[in-house]
Amino acid sequence: VQLQASGGGLVQAGGSLRLSCAASGRSGRRYVMGWFRQAPGKEREFVAAISWSGGDRSYAESVKGRFTISRDDAKNTLSLQMNSLKSEDTAVYYCAARVSMVVGTTQNQYDFWGQGTQVTVSS
Repeated sequence: VQLQASGGGLVQAGGSLRLSCAASGRSGRRYVMGWFRQAPGKEREFVAAISWSGGDRSYAESVKGRFTISRDDAKNTLSLQMNSLKSEDTAVYYCAARVSMVVGTTQNQYDFWGQGTQVTVSS
């Protein structure tokens, strides 16, 4: 499956952004989908994930209550609504897909990756 992330940009602290990830290829397969991020000088970290049915969602503690992950399988699209953004949310955000029915929270659990989109939050 091919993944294409978009929607990043520059936003002031307290603002909002909505990231999207378009999936193509191997249609009909069900994937767990996730978002990860990597800030300069830091390792890539888990942000959020959603099960293939959409019924199970997992969030990093640092984004709980501010970020919402969702998926629209009819449009093969994954989204991440980010509200109340903080300077520490600045990173390159990656979408990923996992061939499993179980939500994963570590990057080695994911099989396919998008190219990343830059999110910069100014304080």
